[in-house]
Amino acid sequence: MTSTTARAVTRAEYCVIACAEAWRGDGEILASPMGTVPSVAARLARLTFSPDLLLTDGEALLIGDVPAVGAGSSVTEGWLPYRRHLTMVMGGRRHVMMGASQLDRHGNQNISCIGDWERPKRQLLGVRGAPVNTLNNPVSYWVPRHSTRVFVEKVDMISGVGYDSAAAAGPSATRFHDLRRVVSDLGVFDFGTPDRRMRVASLHPGVTLDQVREATGFALAVPDDVLYTREPTAEELRLIREVVDPRGLRDREVRA
Repeated sequence: MTSTTARAVTRAEYCVIACAEAWRGDGEILASPMGTVPSVAARLARLTFSPDLLLTDGEALLIGDVPAVGAGSSVTEGWLPYRRHLTMVMGGRRHVMMGASQLDRHGNQNISCIGDWERPKRQLLGVRGAPVNTLNNPVSYWVPRHSTRVFVEKVDMISGVGYDSAAAAGPSATRFHDLRRVVSDLGVFDFGTPDRRMRVASLHPGVTLDQVREATGFALAVPDDVLYTREPTAEELRLIREVVDPRGLRDREVRA
């Protein structure tokens, strides 16, 4: 084992592994990661178990190589201007990992405002493309700071559509609705319960269930056997540390 892989796995690296797993088995689909850790993760997935993933330069080009995060691409595979990107979104050929200012137990996401919509305490990004994303594409979420401010009983405004809201809207909303997973700095969560409530899928090593419960503003579904996020392989660690994120940008987003 080299000195690179001999170093202890960091919390940020467990988060990268957990995010990368969101794209496992997706095939030839556009990966749209939002945030440093998801960007590292999408590149890692492309280099390992999901080689057919499509990546962009973050602007209007499909890239054929896998540069380090923050570095330019040297291989252009195609042009993906905004209008074509939107067509891809509407057709479901995209798996986006978005952020969230608030998330509730059924996966409703808020990135628009804090407080009452008519007179908010704080203005955020706005709804953006979250409704279309959640109704037409597989969607996952990345939350670098797991807290009761993010994981709330009820979001102040629905930007991304959760399972209960989609069900209330009917078949047009549920047909392609697919929330895959939520990854935070504490663990991985899914919606694999009969009533589509957020459930603990795994805890990152070193995290306790009590920590997660204290940092969550609603009761999580908990399986009988709580798993831990899997260990990265030596090759995955080498790729993360030497190829995809040699500057260690992931550690600025997640600090354990």
